[in-house]
Amino acid sequence: MILKKTLALVTCGILIVPLFLYAESADKKATDISDETASIESVDWTMHGLDEEETRFSKLSQIDASNVDRLGLAWSYDLESTRSVQATPIVKDGVMYVTSSWSILHAVDAITGKRLWVYDPEVPGDYASKGCCGVVNRGVAYHDGKIFLGAFDGYLHALDAKSGALIWKQDTLERRGEFSYTITGAPRIVAGDKVIIGNGGAEFGVRGYVTAYNVDTGEQHWRWYTVPGDPSKPFENKAMEMAAKTWDPSGKYWEVGGGGTVWDSMAYDSDLNLLYIGVGNGSPWNRDFRSPSGGDNLFLASIVALNPNTGEYVWHYQGTPGDTWDYTHTQQITLADLVIKGELRKVAMQAPKNGFFYVIDRVTGAFISAENFVEVNWATGIDQNGRPIEAPGARVKSEAVEIVPSSFGAHNWHSMSFNSDTGLVYIPAQGIPLSVAPDLKWEHNTYKPGSTMSGANWNLGYLFHVAFPETEPFGTLIAWDPVNQKEVWRSEYISPWNGGTLTTAGNLVFQGTADGRFIAYNATTGQPLWQTPVTSGVIAAPITWSKNGRQYVTIAVGWGGIYGLLNKATKYDTKGKLFTFELDGQAIMPKATLSTRTNLVAGVPYKPEHVAKGLELYVANCSFCHGTPGIDSGGVIPNLGYSPVGVLKNARLWVKDGIAVDNGMPAFDNLSEEDVEKIIAFVQGTADSIRQASGTQPSKSGENSPIE
Repeated sequence: MILKKTLALVTCGILIVPLFLYAESADKKATDISDETASIESVDWTMHGLDEEETRFSKLSQIDASNVDRLGLAWSYDLESTRSVQATPIVKDGVMYVTSSWSILHAVDAITGKRLWVYDPEVPGDYASKGCCGVVNRGVAYHDGKIFLGAFDGYLHALDAKSGALIWKQDTLERRGEFSYTITGAPRIVAGDKVIIGNGGAEFGVRGYVTAYNVDTGEQHWRWYTVPGDPSKPFENKAMEMAAKTWDPSGKYWEVGGGGTVWDSMAYDSDLNLLYIGVGNGSPWNRDFRSPSGGDNLFLASIVALNPNTGEYVWHYQGTPGDTWDYTHTQQITLADLVIKGELRKVAMQAPKNGFFYVIDRVTGAFISAENFVEVNWATGIDQNGRPIEAPGARVKSEAVEIVPSSFGAHNWHSMSFNSDTGLVYIPAQGIPLSVAPDLKWEHNTYKPGSTMSGANWNLGYLFHVAFPETEPFGTLIAWDPVNQKEVWRSEYISPWNGGTLTTAGNLVFQGTADGRFIAYNATTGQPLWQTPVTSGVIAAPITWSKNGRQYVTIAVGWGGIYGLLNKATKYDTKGKLFTFELDGQAIMPKATLSTRTNLVAGVPYKPEHVAKGLELYVANCSFCHGTPGIDSGGVIPNLGYSPVGVLKNARLWVKDGIAVDNGMPAFDNLSEEDVEKIIAFVQGTADSIRQASGTQPSKSGENSPIE
C-alpha cells in the first residue's frame, strides 16, 4: 500500500487497483419446460429503453423467480470486437440488431444466433482520438422498417432493416474538422417522424446541441443548443438569451465551446408531447476557467424538456448548478406515474453522477424530492427548492481534494430500470476514488507537459491523483424506493463499473458484472437466484423478449468504457460477444481466454534523469488511456508497464510513426524523439521501482507476450 500511495503522488495519473475474480457457473436444473403460454406472437424490444418511458421493465413473466435457475445458453455470437461493448440490442420480427465497437452493426437471427448481415460505417481509425472514452456505441433505433445508427465519427445512418442497405446518411457535426464531436449514444424516435441524436465531446472544447432529422429523408427539422454562444452575436432563441445571463463572459466560454453535450439520455412523453434530454458537463470542467465570476452556467448538468415538433424550450431542472466536477446529467431519465403524499404525480426520475436520486414533475419541471443514494461529500443535501447545499471546500481552489462521488460518477451511463410492480428502481451504483487539484498550466487547446491530457486536446483544468484518496472503490446494485427516497436492498460487487439492469414482471432483476458474471435476483428481496460466467466483464444492459410463446434473455458482453480502458476485474480478455439464454438451454458457453499480460517490463535501457520529465509528458499524453505504469496490466488498452521489451524499445513506431492508427492510437506530432525516450524512461523506471519494492525478479527471457 505504501508503494501504491507513493506512485499515486508522483504520477498524477489515474490509479485504480482492480481485484481479480471470476465466478463459476451455478448449477442448472434440467427439467421440462411447462406450457406457460399458447401465444404464437412475438414480443419485441424495439426501443432503447424498451418503452418511451425508458423503464426497461418487461411485462414478460414466463421466466420468473421460481424457474430462473433453469436458464441455460440458447446461443452465442462473436461480435469480433476487442473494445468496449455498451449496446442495448433491439429485437424486431425475429431479428436482433446490436452494435459493437467502432459503431459496427450486426443483424442476427434472434432464435438461432445466425448472422444475417453486418454494416460497417467505416469510422476512420484516427477518429478514435476525438473521443474521451473509447470507440463505443450504445445501440440503434428502429422505425417503420428502418434502422438508425449514430456512428462514432458523427454521421447518422438510416438503413433498410431487412438488408442493411444504406437509405440515407447525414452529417450531424458542425464545422467538421474544427471540433472533436462524436456520437456514442443511441438515437430515439419521437413525434412520429423524427429521429433525435446528440453528440459527445465536451472535454475537447465543443458546444453541445441536440438535433431532429426526418426519418424518411434525413432532412434536419431543428437543432437546439444546450449552452449559449458568443454573446456579441444574436442569440438563437430566448432560452439561449436566458442562459447567457448565468455565464461570465470574461471567461470567453464560447471559445472553449462551453460543453453541455447530449451524449446519452432521452425520454419522450407522447401524451404531453415533451422530449426530455439530459445535458452533460462544462468545457473545461473547472468552472473557474470557463466562468471566472461563477454562475449556474445553464443548461449544463440539467434535464431539459423540449417541444419535439419544433425544438423549442419548455422547461428545465438543473441538478448541479455551476458544475465543476464533471457531474453530467446524461444518465438515464425514466418516466413514471407515482403516488406521492396521496397525489398521483407524473414524474421524471434520474440518478446522475452527483450521487442524488431526483424525482421531478415532468409536466412543469418542478422539484419534488432528492436524496443521496451513495455517500457524498460535495453537498450536504438538496434544499426545498431543489438546489444542492454545497459543502465548504467542494469547489477545489488550490490544494488537492478528494470529491465524492468522483468524476466517474455514483452512477454513470449504465442503465437503471424501474419495476412498477415492486415500485423500485434498480441502480448500478459505484464509487471510484479520485483526488483533484486545479491545473494552473491549463490553456484552451494548448499542449503543456504536466497538464492533464493536453497533448490529446482535452480541456479539463484539473490535475488528478496528486494526493492519495481516502475512500475505497466499490460497486453495488441498489434497489431504491423513489417515493420514500430510501434504499430497500443492495448487492455488493468486488469492482465498480458493473452493467446496466433489466427488471421483469417475473419479479426478477438481471445484471452483468465487472467480474464477468450474469446474475438474476429476486426483484423484491434482492436474493440471488441464478448466475453464469460470460467470458468477459459486462457493462451493457440485458434485454428480454419472446417469440412463439418462448421467452429469452440476451446480454451483450465486452469490457471497456473510460474506467475499463485502464482497469479490469477479471484475468480474461475483453472480447465482445452476444449471449441469449432460455429455460433449459443446452448450448455450450465459449471458453474465456486468459489475458497474456502477466510480466512487468524489464531490461529497457533509460537515463534515470529522464524519469521526472517523462512523468510530465506521460500525464499530458498517455495517462487516461494507459493508466499508471505497472500498477496492473490494464483494461481494454494495455498498461505500458506490462509492455513487451520490443514494444517499449520501439515506442517511436507507435507514438511518432502511428503504426496503430487504424486501431485507434493517434500519432503524437507534438512529441519529439527525445520526448519519447523520456516517456520510456518513466515507464521502465516506474516498473523497476514496483519490482524493487515488491521483491520480484524479471522473467528469464525479459519478454512478455505480444500486445493484443
